[in-house]
Amino acid sequence: MTETNYDLIIVGAGPIGLACGIEAKKIGLKYLIIEKGCLVNSLYHYPLNMTFFSTSERLEIGEVPFISHGSKPNRAESLEYYRRVCSSWNLHLKLYEKVNTIVSENGYHHVITSKAKYRSKAVILSLGFYDLPYLLNVPGEDLPKVKHYYDEPHPYFGQNIIVVGAANSAVDVALETYRKGAKVTMVIREPTILDSVKYWVKPDIENRIKEASIKAYFNSEIVEIKTDTVIVKTPAGVIELENDFVLAMTGYQPPFDFMKACGIKFHDDPFHTPVYDEKTMETNVKNLYLAGVVCGGLKTNKWFIENSRVHAEMIIAHLKNSDLFKSA
Repeated sequence: MTETNYDLIIVGAGPIGLACGIEAKKIGLKYLIIEKGCLVNSLYHYPLNMTFFSTSERLEIGEVPFISHGSKPNRAESLEYYRRVCSSWNLHLKLYEKVNTIVSENGYHHVITSKAKYRSKAVILSLGFYDLPYLLNVPGEDLPKVKHYYDEPHPYFGQNIIVVGAANSAVDVALETYRKGAKVTMVIREPTILDSVKYWVKPDIENRIKEASIKAYFNSEIVEIKTDTVIVKTPAGVIELENDFVLAMTGYQPPFDFMKACGIKFHDDPFHTPVYDEKTMETNVKNLYLAGVVCGGLKTNKWFIENSRVHAEMIIAHLKNSDLFKSA
């Protein structure tokens, strides 16, 4: 298979990957953005009724105005906005093409995907973390009733559901499904709802638990999932609960194995933070860069669209002044 040559390949067509493409286009680099799924794939998989915490102007890229109906945009408005950004800048995209391997040798990066081979002087990894959920690792987790992603509450009306977790996602799911007619039980390893839960939501879930509208088992964990029940280990002993669905809101992790295969090193810290230069975003592999949420390792709440948009400018500025593209 013949390799196609590029100055820059960007892996990931999320907002930050798109921002990198825009900055590359501004200085005339021959670039390509490759995405294994649809445009802004992670945002697409957010819950259907999700509203961003941030106001629309903080999500803007490429000098394209983001106008939303409310003070904070919702999922549908965001998808529309980033489609418009791509059209406005006529970005060079390859969607539904998974990057399998990146081999760096002789001053080039060889990018092998599910459909083609490319050779590039530089590569930016703008990877999300929404594709690799933390598993419960219990018998029955592969049953169809177990979900690691949540879209909307309607399917759970009148059903016995268990929500696993004590962070924002779990709390949001528990409250929304409860208010749409589900019979909700939370199974939580921690002794309380986490302090990191949004301050305007935390009293709501705590009051629902206190009044027993939502049942909660703290210091507890699922040990087995069956077709019609779930076995839970609690401080008071092992119990079996009637159950129709398990919504495991246990969080997600970056694609560490893929990054290691690219040659990226990691710090010996609790968050498994990748090694990169904070001024240029370049990793220990020459001309291989990181942008966006992936920079935080397991600390997935460190980088957002709002505070990582600048990564695109930092990387392209470094490339422009490097020996690779001084003439660009």
